[in-house]
Amino acid sequence: MQLLLKGAGERGAKRIRVHILTDGRDVLDGSSVGFVETLENDLAQLRGKGVDARIASGGGRMYVTMDRYENDWNVVKRGWDAQVLGEAPHKFTSAVEAVKKLRENANDQYLPPFVIVDENNKAVGPIVDGDAVVTVNFRADRMVMLAKALEYQDFDKFDRVRFPKIRYAGMLQYDGELKLPSRYLVSPPEIDRTSGEYLVHNGVRTFACSETVKFGHVTFFWNGNRSGCFKPEMEEYVEIPSDVGITFNVQPKMKALEIGEKARDAILSGKFDQVRVNIPNGDMVGHTGDIEATVVACKAADDSVKLILDAIEKVGGIYVVTADHGNAEDMVKRNKSGEPLKDKDGNLQILTSHTCQPVPIAIGGPGLTPGVRFHNDVPNGGLANVAATVMNLHGYVAPSDYEPTLIEVVSK
Repeated sequence: MQLLLKGAGERGAKRIRVHILTDGRDVLDGSSVGFVETLENDLAQLRGKGVDARIASGGGRMYVTMDRYENDWNVVKRGWDAQVLGEAPHKFTSAVEAVKKLRENANDQYLPPFVIVDENNKAVGPIVDGDAVVTVNFRADRMVMLAKALEYQDFDKFDRVRFPKIRYAGMLQYDGELKLPSRYLVSPPEIDRTSGEYLVHNGVRTFACSETVKFGHVTFFWNGNRSGCFKPEMEEYVEIPSDVGITFNVQPKMKALEIGEKARDAILSGKFDQVRVNIPNGDMVGHTGDIEATVVACKAADDSVKLILDAIEKVGGIYVVTADHGNAEDMVKRNKSGEPLKDKDGNLQILTSHTCQPVPIAIGGPGLTPGVRFHNDVPNGGLANVAATVMNLHGYVAPSDYEPTLIEVVSK
């Protein structure tokens, strides 16, 4: 974003407004203050070159603007009100002051919306007719809903009050099938021949299920940023609505039981050759920093996995259990020696972001061919290697340009 601001200034922009979202999930909670201070310094440099550049509004990523999969349009509306209408429950003259003050009662993810106002208490940067607007985020699932609100003339998800005539572009095109947005800065990656596409076209009947917050991870992302099925007659996708209007630690069991039951029933039905699910409890509740709730969340995930493994045992199948990153297994900040960090009052500093340790993968089940074992020459195997591995377990050789499989068959 810093380069985008710099480039806009160099190319003649005279007035720039930045609407910020604080993170605290993929970076450390509390890092927002440093990021905002850095951004303010960059904007000050632009002002020194004659550009009227300021932060106009802000809020936490889980509470303002960035919902996904049309789960809770109220999140998007809170962002719209602050960014477009210049209206929010909190008003400040400084973004650094805003973040510091609001963090007294919320973490970075859940900061309430705020707007920056001038000496007359008027918002300094609502989006109005004639503006050029760029959404910098590159994550499709987090931007599609806002992109619809910014681009669609016909829109009924909430009352926008006004629909400014703007020239809007995304960092990239967030949905290739919807062609949304119609203007974008970077062409989206072309991902073809995914494992799901390969297997379906080779007759592997597929069932995919999760709750709303991770449904795209077993469908849209899994299929190479592609919505819908490759062959509807061969696939069934089930989305279980996630809870809305609450933080995930309030209902830490989430929909783990329902996901497990759907997967169990799909396995026992005999209609599918592959059943894939995402059980999001450890990630979503872990992000809240609530350790007691995360324990409940992990127990619920365990119970769900047991339902699935018991069904696999009954049908003589194979299971693959893994994750794309850690979160709930370590929820305190640590120094370089690995010792927990404490705040000035002696309390543990809670870690809400993802962890960086390697994650395990478990492969087993009564259907596993005798002699299957992990390769000993893939020492740095990761998530990319799982695709070829799953193909092998279905009896297929993965394409030569896939990352290598994690397994081999050793004859006795």
